[in-house]
Amino acid sequence: MIQINNLSKTYIQTDGTQTKVLRGISLNVEKGEVISIIGPSGTGKSTFLRCINGIENADGGEIIFEGENILAPNADLKQVRQKIGMVFQNFNLFDHLTILQNLTIAPMKLLGMSRDEAEKQALELLRQVGMAEKANVMPSSLSGGQKQRVAIARCLSMHPDCILFDEPTSALDPTMVGEVLSVIRHLASEGMTMLIVTHEMQFAKDVSTRVVFLSEGNILEDGTPEQVFDNPQHQETKDFLQRNRRLHYELTSREADTYAINSDVAAFCLKYGVTGKTFRIELVLEELLHVIAKDCRPLTLDITFSEQSRQLTIDLLAHGVTTSLLQKADQLSAQIVRGVSCNIKETITPEGVLLQTESNAAKE
Repeated sequence: MIQINNLSKTYIQTDGTQTKVLRGISLNVEKGEVISIIGPSGTGKSTFLRCINGIENADGGEIIFEGENILAPNADLKQVRQKIGMVFQNFNLFDHLTILQNLTIAPMKLLGMSRDEAEKQALELLRQVGMAEKANVMPSSLSGGQKQRVAIARCLSMHPDCILFDEPTSALDPTMVGEVLSVIRHLASEGMTMLIVTHEMQFAKDVSTRVVFLSEGNILEDGTPEQVFDNPQHQETKDFLQRNRRLHYELTSREADTYAINSDVAAFCLKYGVTGKTFRIELVLEELLHVIAKDCRPLTLDITFSEQSRQLTIDLLAHGVTTSLLQKADQLSAQIVRGVSCNIKETITPEGVLLQTESNAAKE
């Protein structure tokens, strides 16, 4: 369906310096494939999609879509965008129109549908994404997850042959990610051709037929999810996948935002499916950080998740403390910590006190 040959893109900064974003990318996309594009932020993933859709002008190379080079000077970009739909991370709904109107305006203006035809189609698409009951409300009344589902339905209203998803869950609260991913998963099962830029590694592993790892404007890995996630060939890919399974904090002052840390941990647990003990893990950290923060000592907090064993481990090192932190906690805090989780390990070392909490997601 899509053949990309030696695609390049360079941005020129205001001071005249040049930044090469895409460095001669080549990629073939077959009909019905679901390709997840992963990699560090700022390495050209979104730019790559925007060039395919014609939103960004590539500097060189070819994009052959259904036999036509869409980078040619005489290419009809309006026609291309009708066939290659795009869903953005920030929804891009028309705030002054109802949900129904958001889905009917383009089919009426560009596809020549009558209002009745467009509304009938819109309602059916809204049903497919679970949003039919919101047809007559304004976008401002919807949650982020609901807005993104509407954006997907709006994209489908143009009958695209291929859909590009630019980090469709990055602007969402972690609790809303699942509803959007479920819609994309359903589209994949129906054979829709899709390219998805995502940071949801487990989702990419589950839904994709292929995974592409992009770094500094180059494709370093291109293979099945099993090949890329379980047997990556480049050290940079290995490092990236490991980084996405780890949270690390250095707390050096009394003013450290422990509430934000707990929120990050909860999102991390949700991301990797460690939901059964999430609340208990949050309580453990909340109580321990509250107690330790009183002494204003440097703390090191590491949260890691192993894909292979489905094991979540939290290591909290209180530097310079040489007495039991659990005993140091006041009676209420100690009871909460011990009552909530029975598998906290405490080790007093010359560097400080190390607390370890483990949770096996497979058993939850």
